[in-house]
Amino acid sequence: MLEQLKTRARALKKEVLAVYLAARDPRTPWYAKGLVLLVVAYSLSPIDLIPDFIPILGYLDDLIIVPGGIWLAIHLIPPDVLSEARDAAAAGSAERIGRIGALIIVFLWIMALALVVYLVFHFTKRI
Repeated sequence: MLEQLKTRARALKKEVLAVYLAARDPRTPWYAKGLVLLVVAYSLSPIDLIPDFIPILGYLDDLIIVPGGIWLAIHLIPPDVLSEARDAAAAGSAERIGRIGALIIVFLWIMALALVVYLVFHFTKRI
């Protein structure tokens, strides 16, 4: 059972890399590129929306957000582009992309925190 899960996780990582590579292709529509950017950044980032140490919910976001986003992205990317990207992903590594994804997620969290701080200060001035 554990080996099967590990195999599926590796396949999912390769599919994420293939979708990322397909998004870099100029034949991919802009809306698919935007979705892919978010999904890849989230899936390869060490930071989760809900931390994994929270029982059940910590893994639930990974089980819904990542596969759902990849599924949608695959359906938005032209089939010939995706096929070429899968071939390239079979020979590539996701290590560098993981760091980039982590940086994007950290940046988004910092921006969200800055927005919350701004809104708190803005609305407490009125009181």
